[in-house]
Amino acid sequence: MPPLAERSIGLEFYGSAAPGVPGRLKSSSEAFRVTEISSYPMPDPEGMYAILRVVSRDWEQHELAAAIARRLGLAPNAVQWAGTKDRRAIAERLLSYRGPLPDRELSLPRVEVIEAYRARDGLVLGHHYGNAFDLRVDALGVPPNEALPAFRTVEAELRALGGFPNFFGPQRFGEVRPITHEVGRWVVRGDLGRAVDAYLIDLPPGGRPGTGDAARGAYGQHRDAARALREFPSEYRFELSLLEHLARGHTPQRAFRALSRDLRLLFVHAFQSYLFNRWLSERAKANLPLGAPVEGDEILRLGRDGAVRSQEGIPVAADNLFECTELVARGRALVAGPLVGFETPDVPGPAGELLNRLLAIEGVDRTMFRLPSTPEIASRGAARPILLPVPPLGLSTEGGDRVRFQFALPKGAYATVLLREFLKSEGPS
Repeated sequence: MPPLAERSIGLEFYGSAAPGVPGRLKSSSEAFRVTEISSYPMPDPEGMYAILRVVSRDWEQHELAAAIARRLGLAPNAVQWAGTKDRRAIAERLLSYRGPLPDRELSLPRVEVIEAYRARDGLVLGHHYGNAFDLRVDALGVPPNEALPAFRTVEAELRALGGFPNFFGPQRFGEVRPITHEVGRWVVRGDLGRAVDAYLIDLPPGGRPGTGDAARGAYGQHRDAARALREFPSEYRFELSLLEHLARGHTPQRAFRALSRDLRLLFVHAFQSYLFNRWLSERAKANLPLGAPVEGDEILRLGRDGAVRSQEGIPVAADNLFECTELVARGRALVAGPLVGFETPDVPGPAGELLNRLLAIEGVDRTMFRLPSTPEIASRGAARPILLPVPPLGLSTEGGDRVRFQFALPKGAYATVLLREFLKSEGPS
């Protein structure tokens, strides 16, 4: 059984039965390198956007963008990106903003600009192809030369399944304090006061001790925002922003809306991600196929390059089930599950019934994603593959007790989700 930290965010099964070999991922930033496979905006010397290729170490995406904006004298939310990267990593990616190129070093710790040019257009979320990973797994339970055949056995099982379960990984929810989906739950329910409380106070199951835990507990008791401003660690920038507004007498609703749109949207997306993970786990429990469609599913067509053409899925019904099954079997399409939004259809069939039961348990419905109190972060919904093909996998020994993994994944996929299949860590029932 997966550990509690995974089960609490909906990762309740493995796609492979082979035991793998336990090991430690992300023992250091240098052990987790991710390089964005970028779609470069068209260069234009007269363009109004600056494009920066940045290598950073141990930076959260929103915090990095805000720090660069401050250095360059830009508006707080001016810097945009194509895809979110892991905090505990050495990460290389593109960033963009509307304005001139930097005329000096950014002088930010653990940040290096390796390329800069002008372009006609800036970046938007999803404006990349994927990511290449170079990862080191340490503290293996067996010698590396014994671990490699065990890893290849897991790989063979996943290929026979048709891929690995395309869960959203822990980074989506907060690796230290997996709370973003809980905040998103209250946003979708329209209770922004409870959303603010969840972000400032809650310590969910599966989290790790943090430097602000005592301050969170104290604020939950005294509810004095001015006092909490003195007690919360200075690096908790978003919490401090909320507390500043509350200390001025602003309502929780106004305090929440003062957060950047990107961050508020992240909460909604995290709740959608949690629902997807739960739905996928429930599908496995119900013994519905993962690599073939059933009525009520959607499929996503693949281009010649193997990339998903669009998140607009093709509904699977009784009259096209055979054709959809053939497309998936021939590698021309992938079975997809729901990222729930206000346009997610209510469809018959076992997959739709699973979703309806899950939404009832979670106390939400599709219409709530219109978010009338914060319509700027409303979500229509989309479809997401439930299995992803296992990429070509580079495996090598690194000496001592280390094994090196090298592979690339399409955008939206998580290296940690693929690696969990190989490093299975059993948790208490």
